[in-house]
Amino acid sequence: MSQQKSDYVDDVDVDDDWDSHPTDEELDAAVENLEASGFDVEVVADADEALDVLVDEIPAGASVMNGHSTTLEEVGFDDYLDDGDHDWENLAAEIWSIDDDEERDAARRDAQTADYFLGSVNGIGREDGALVAADLSGSRVGAYPFAAKNLLLVAGVNKVVEDVEAARERLHEYAYEFENQRAQDAYGVESYPSKELIYRQEGTEGRTTLVLVEKTLGY
Repeated sequence: MSQQKSDYVDDVDVDDDWDSHPTDEELDAAVENLEASGFDVEVVADADEALDVLVDEIPAGASVMNGHSTTLEEVGFDDYLDDGDHDWENLAAEIWSIDDDEERDAARRDAQTADYFLGSVNGIGREDGALVAADLSGSRVGAYPFAAKNLLLVAGVNKVVEDVEAARERLHEYAYEFENQRAQDAYGVESYPSKELIYRQEGTEGRTTLVLVEKTLGY
């Protein structure tokens, strides 16, 4: 069963200001600077529109892998990948059908090179057009810089902050607190942002798309 941020809000001590939305002018600046950094940006009104964009971006026959993301769950992509009417190769389903730990880990590494890898980020710097994300293992952010052929990211505008340093601060002071609680509930272990990615620029035209949703999503 998927978990939402609301499931942990009573268990974490965080500053809710990290979930504030940008003004219209700040959002426009973020989009302009993200595009200047080489990212394609789609701004949508809600989760349903975000899902439509993600589905439309992926052609039939593509191999698809998703890193864990509360935001992806909230927009309905994980359910669509598992149950939807598509002709994609669902690498996640293949991976989690493998019983042998070593074989499953090897398959997870191979899946980093999916035709389309989907995930989210923990902070977006509006002034420098940079993205910040982190994992304990790197099984998600490992695909982001190069391995995946195409990268589709989705995030609520609540993740837009001033710059990359504020994005890193948001990651460590806010997002991590929720992810740590989720990891303890889901896996019985603590999480840690041990592998942190600062994604300042995309050099391959059309490779990376960020879907920005004008809602509070994820953490």
